[in-house]
Amino acid sequence: MYKNTRFILAAGFLSGSLAVMTGAFGAHYLHAMLAESSRLETYKTAVQYQFIHSLALLFTGILYHQRPARILMTAVVLFIAGLVLFCGSLYLICFTGISAFGIVTPLGGVALIAAWISGAWNFIKN
Repeated sequence: MYKNTRFILAAGFLSGSLAVMTGAFGAHYLHAMLAESSRLETYKTAVQYQFIHSLALLFTGILYHQRPARILMTAVVLFIAGLVLFCGSLYLICFTGISAFGIVTPLGGVALIAAWISGAWNFIKN
């Protein structure tokens, strides 16, 4: 198996496991605090997006293993950056109450959009 494929798949599986942990932590231990601070929906959005994009990362890893392409690796980098910036900033807002972290959330969203477009471009050009 390609070294890059192992990295991509490991990143996807680790991100997915973190999504399960953060989701469970939020549902069982933080629910009251998040609801009280009106950040429950923000937290749910972060967990949902982390799950979806963890699966996208895994799928991209499988595609990369079948046919390595630079554009797929670009998609991987963008998915990871998007997960960190988008989900990470939402988690930080929820845990700290500092809404200024929201300034990077749109950058993460743009990275996730660009990752999906990169994946599409892989099939358009081939």
